[in-house]
Amino acid sequence: MALQISYGDHENVVEIVDRVRYCLESISLSFSEWNSPRIKGPGVYIAVIADRQYGEYADIMGKNQWPISQCMSVYHEDAFYDACETVCLECDGGVVIAVDGQIEPTMVRFRDLGTVPSENGSRIKTVNYKPWMGARHMSAIETSVRPEVIATITLSEESGRVSVFRDGEMESRSRQQIATEWRAD
Repeated sequence: MALQISYGDHENVVEIVDRVRYCLESISLSFSEWNSPRIKGPGVYIAVIADRQYGEYADIMGKNQWPISQCMSVYHEDAFYDACETVCLECDGGVVIAVDGQIEPTMVRFRDLGTVPSENGSRIKTVNYKPWMGARHMSAIETSVRPEVIATITLSEESGRVSVFRDGEMESRSRQQIATEWRAD
């Protein structure tokens, strides 16, 4: 019998996804220029994966790098926030986080879902796009159905929306909906 871990329900992995989501929500709420014309907000695409061999479905994004010298793990809260804010404003590409919370230095472009066959040879599960989705979000929902991917999380640079994608399903909050249970405004 093979050892199998259900990472999607694993307490530590759920915490990692939550830490990323809360960080992106904080970055979205701290940016005050969302309604200014011609100003791009912070944006990012993060994948939490159970397989460090992601090169089979991702390509390196040039010189874009996560600042490992500043933060190597999602468990370093302040450093993670600072590094994530920098990446959101200055870099392009997907950030890869392993199920142990370690962040990969290389940022990537995840390949189109249509390039991956399922176990029985047919295409992997289709996904439903929403009209508001841009390329980052469409890629994130597609990537979320890959067996190696636990979740993808995005921060929209156009609107501040934070979305979590798991197995082709989406939980998305507009900037106005983020953290409504504890926001003072």
